[in-house]
Amino acid sequence: MIGLLWFGSLATVAYWVIWFFVDRSWLATADTPAYYTFENAFPLADGWMVVTGALAAIALAGRKPAAVLWMLLAGSASVYLAGMDILFDLENGIYRASTGAANLAVELFINIGCLTGGAAIIAFAWRHRVALQSEGR
Repeated sequence: MIGLLWFGSLATVAYWVIWFFVDRSWLATADTPAYYTFENAFPLADGWMVVTGALAAIALAGRKPAAVLWMLLAGSASVYLAGMDILFDLENGIYRASTGAANLAVELFINIGCLTGGAAIIAFAWRHRVALQSEGR
């Protein structure tokens, strides 16, 4: 679980580094003003997910009771962001009209990863909440 939390946090940072500083065409699944406007609205929310995921990983590694809170926040942020992204993609034909197979694979990896990863984090936190919350006592 610690690995999943770190992977999600670091992969999200890497995404935005590529998007803003390297070459967004590696990631973009459409080439329209609406798509770029939509994508450019994500960094702050993704930043929250990164912070909560990193804090969850640190707390979980230290067996701190706060791990439950941070995992629930990180998992919820991930599922919420996946929902926003998937609905936009469905409503705007992104899955059909992608800029290429590699870009579509990245988009699907992000969508599926955020949805299932977030759900897995929430389930793990809830399943282990009693044990984790008793660690700090």
